[in-house]
Amino acid sequence: MKKFILGLAMLAAAGSAIAQEKMETLSTPKNGGKMRVGGYGAPTIHFTPFADKFAIMMGGNAGVMLNSRIMLGAGGYALVNDIESPRVNVDDPTRYWNFWYSGFVAEYTFNSNKLFHWGAGALIGGGAVAKGVRWKPDSDSDRWIDQSGFFAAEPYANVEINVATFLRIGVGASYRFIQGSSTPGISDSDMSGPAAHVTLKAGRF
Repeated sequence: MKKFILGLAMLAAAGSAIAQEKMETLSTPKNGGKMRVGGYGAPTIHFTPFADKFAIMMGGNAGVMLNSRIMLGAGGYALVNDIESPRVNVDDPTRYWNFWYSGFVAEYTFNSNKLFHWGAGALIGGGAVAKGVRWKPDSDSDRWIDQSGFFAAEPYANVEINVATFLRIGVGASYRFIQGSSTPGISDSDMSGPAAHVTLKAGRF
């Protein structure tokens, strides 16, 4: 009986010690301080191959930044320079590719308070591709044809410099994965590929 009571006492003591340990969560950082909540917007320009041509894509991302490390938000990019799509018939008007994608973005920044630091993240979402003509008031042609949607994923990494407490400039690289499109004249692999980018981040880090 004494051994049984002693065992219960030891279990109770162990349980009390575990209960006194503070659980680590996003709202209770390991250092015991309060969670820092910030956020930023980051306009970005991508230089990338698209359908075997040089492409420029404009866009960016924005979101909430937790503890100066974790960013959760959304982003998107669109093709901004003219890249001709192949003609099916000789008499067809000249059409250009319209291409865009957007989605959820998550990013982790290492040593955020250092002058030079780096981060890595990914965009996961979807988009669409189509062929289009330049709009004219007197045009009878359909502006967009052969549109199809697709799944998009783009992991990336940045190297950044703190210009000011609220401003950062970064350069980096990414790889764009496209899957599921069905537009004639272009394949998923034509739309997938590496990219170099320049980004400007402004906000509360």
